[in-house]
Amino acid sequence: MKQPSWLKNAIFYNIYPQSFYDTNGDGIGDLNGVTAKLSYIHDMGFDAIWLNPFYESPFRDAGYDVTDFYKVAPRYGTNEDFVNLCKEAKKYGIHIVIDLVAGHTSLECEWFQKSALPEKNEYSNRYIWTDSVWKKDNHRFISGYSDRDGCYFANFFYCQPGLNYGYYKPDPEKPWQLPMDHPDCIATRTELWNIMEYWIGLGADGFRVDMAQSLIKNDENYAGVKSLWQEFRKKFDEKYPECILISEWSYPEHAIEAGFHADFLIHVHLSAYTTLFRHEEGTDLNKAWLGHSYFRKDGKGDFRLFYDEYKKQYEKTKGKGYISIPSGNHDIPRLSYKRDDADMKAALAFVLTMPGLPFVYYGDEIAMRFHPHMRSKEGAYYRTGARTPMQWESGKNLGFSTADTLYLPVDDAPDAPTVEAQEKDENSVLHFVRKMNALRHTHSALNADGELILLSENYPLVFERKDATETIKVIINPSDHSYTLDCDATEVLISENTSLSHGKAEIGSRGILICK
Repeated sequence: MKQPSWLKNAIFYNIYPQSFYDTNGDGIGDLNGVTAKLSYIHDMGFDAIWLNPFYESPFRDAGYDVTDFYKVAPRYGTNEDFVNLCKEAKKYGIHIVIDLVAGHTSLECEWFQKSALPEKNEYSNRYIWTDSVWKKDNHRFISGYSDRDGCYFANFFYCQPGLNYGYYKPDPEKPWQLPMDHPDCIATRTELWNIMEYWIGLGADGFRVDMAQSLIKNDENYAGVKSLWQEFRKKFDEKYPECILISEWSYPEHAIEAGFHADFLIHVHLSAYTTLFRHEEGTDLNKAWLGHSYFRKDGKGDFRLFYDEYKKQYEKTKGKGYISIPSGNHDIPRLSYKRDDADMKAALAFVLTMPGLPFVYYGDEIAMRFHPHMRSKEGAYYRTGARTPMQWESGKNLGFSTADTLYLPVDDAPDAPTVEAQEKDENSVLHFVRKMNALRHTHSALNADGELILLSENYPLVFERKDATETIKVIINPSDHSYTLDCDATEVLISENTSLSHGKAEIGSRGILICK
């Protein structure tokens, strides 16, 4: 399959638009705010942006409950603002990838309102409904919503009815389970393609697909959903070869086979990612995160818990598509949680030197803090603390907005990190990320396709990235211990709390050495 020509060198910056920068003083970030900060994004060395949803929505799930897929929500601006963003981004060589909520809409979507009518119409089967209000296939079916005699399937929250792409193996005793080739299911698929073409026409360079694996039901081995996305990928290769499809599947071997250019190795289907960054001893946030992260200074983690699964996924997808290891996103605690700046540098060095497509969540480049017990906003619950406004400078609202009331409060700590303060400090996380991004762009072995050779999986972590022109050695010590290693490097590219002499490398606490 074809790959966009820009992809192997890309470093993504993930922006949660309502929390990035407010240009009209209403307390909520907007698309013009992203446009206003393109020079900053470019200067940091990011050349691609993933934007979380900005479609019209009642915001019961922060915009992942869409009422109109063809319209920018007024709080973010207009469709013309999106066109302008894409136009200005291209001047900086920045690609804009947008969230595509393919599996569901909001209850308020006109499609669903018509589907909920008892009279049959063209949208009656746009969503999955049972044939009686008293019949539920499972707990995810919601009854009593309307006068239609049936229960609708909720794809995530109750307010997100699932779109009907069909059942891979319909149960003949449940006639409401339509096959994938039913005309009404094909109509849903056609509408999804129309949505993608619309935004590509306005300037989008591709899509990150929310819950990409969820579209086909009774599809235990993903055969149905793979065939659906393979159909879309074929269209992409034929009509839009420079556009990208990224999945929220978290199972790269399946996602890449399905036709996606890349998939996140994160928290949804595989637990390997959490063992790197999100395991916490005695955490009260989520029992799934109990344990010891490898990237902690206590040195109690086990890299093999990550690498054994990663290696399997890497070998199955190498040369076919990319695995993405993000610093974080809007759904999980920030990388900085219980980490200091030295910890952050070690973790970010890993993210920015691994194969595939690196993603840095907005604010992680200045070690913005996670606020674990913040009151829920727009269906975020524990995730709210990872979605607070970007911190640009000292003063009112840390430069995010001139409003008196904000969508979410900024960090009120006296030492809250800001871009302004870290620009003045050459040893800051911000300057480190800028150097790492420049290094990745400068050395082809560190690009998405460079080979990975693991040399040590304990503390410290040692691996090589290699291509036909060069070999780069990466040594990262996330622990608070010091180590002495043999190292015959001739050129030091990045050094943090390390020294190199006479064939020996002294790797201090949270030390980083990248060399040739």
